[in-house]
Amino acid sequence: MNNKINFDLDLLHLLDQIPHGIIIFDLEKRVIFLNTYLEVFLGTERDKLLGKKCYQVLRSNCCLDRCLMKTIDKNEYQEANLINYYRELKKIRQKIAPLVDKDGNIVAYLESIEELKEEEKLSQGEFSNILGNCPKMKELFALVPIVAKTDSAILITGETGTGKDLLAEAIHQHSFRKDGPFIKVNCGALPENLLESELFGYKKGAFTGATTDKPGWFKLAHKGTIFLTEIGDLPLSLQVKLLSFLDDQVIYPLGSTRGIEVDVRVIAATHRDLRQMIKEKKFREDLFFRLNVVRLALPPLRERGEDIKELLYYFLNFYNKKLQKKIKEFSLDALRFLLSYRYPGNVRELRNIVEYSVAVCMQEKIGLEDLPAYLKEYTAVTPQIEKKEVFSPEKEDNFQDLEKNMILEALKQCRGKKSEAAKYLGWSRSKLWRKMKFYRI
Repeated sequence: MNNKINFDLDLLHLLDQIPHGIIIFDLEKRVIFLNTYLEVFLGTERDKLLGKKCYQVLRSNCCLDRCLMKTIDKNEYQEANLINYYRELKKIRQKIAPLVDKDGNIVAYLESIEELKEEEKLSQGEFSNILGNCPKMKELFALVPIVAKTDSAILITGETGTGKDLLAEAIHQHSFRKDGPFIKVNCGALPENLLESELFGYKKGAFTGATTDKPGWFKLAHKGTIFLTEIGDLPLSLQVKLLSFLDDQVIYPLGSTRGIEVDVRVIAATHRDLRQMIKEKKFREDLFFRLNVVRLALPPLRERGEDIKELLYYFLNFYNKKLQKKIKEFSLDALRFLLSYRYPGNVRELRNIVEYSVAVCMQEKIGLEDLPAYLKEYTAVTPQIEKKEVFSPEKEDNFQDLEKNMILEALKQCRGKKSEAAKYLGWSRSKLWRKMKFYRI
């Protein structure tokens, strides 16, 4: 790329230390620089992005119809949604400013990008964006605000898809570090040599291709939280370096003999049995005890009872809005099937099932025919739905008695709370109110 704009190298090095995304593009909107934080946030190497149009790099929903260039004179922030290279949807706040030469001519533009965190929300049956009313989840919700205020290392365990990532971010958002960065690292996603340089950084000349200093994820997470997911996949050699950091809060970049102190809280997560891995000499026992200061165990979805029904209707409403559909509910057969299914992929699988079903359903109710094809191979077990809740109008004169009893049972289960009873039945509050009026309950 023919670039006539010269930047002071010390300035670019400074921009690399900022814990927010920085991108610089020329007058033709072609990217000429982005800092390390944005490189990590987007999930791809910066060298692959240089020279591309800014909208091809950021992939924001405002790029085509609400381009920041149109608001540059207003000096305003703008909120948008961005899809990174991991195909994750991120909410961001953007601001743009011109860069001028000594004569006052605009030579480039600098844009700052800050990730927006979801509003903190703590209520009965919900912690941040994690839903659950079963006893195990309520115990977890009661414990999390307490451990969030400490600075102890945390180990989150649970099967794949149970929501370990959401729990880790919720802990960060309720801690005194909430204004600092939250950086997620998948320990199994990169080869050992690359993972070490990404975690701890490197000095110029440390290896072939290291033409500049690069801060690692630990340094970028200074004053914040680093979340090490799939910690069971961390190579033994890096387990030693992580243990050393947990002891003294000092990192040693590749090619450097001088340590750097960083203030970072560590949260780790795994779906593996670490104690078994210790027996097999695949995981260090001392590191396990250092990480296991606070243990939070997420239960599998199949053990969460009525949470399954609550999640089904939550995601039904979510994808109704997202896909602009008007599906009212699940058919009785589909609901009974979904409540009996074991969900080996846990909440993530349930969400995917509902998203698919909402997308293909052309009626007001999701039926068995709208469920993903692979579910047809599943052999149903006894449904996780009480017999009193399931009714069948085999006899026309008995239908109303059954429905009335169903409503009474729901109110009993929910201790007379109508909003919870409506959710229990999978109805809206107005529908429950009409039915109660009809049956004079």
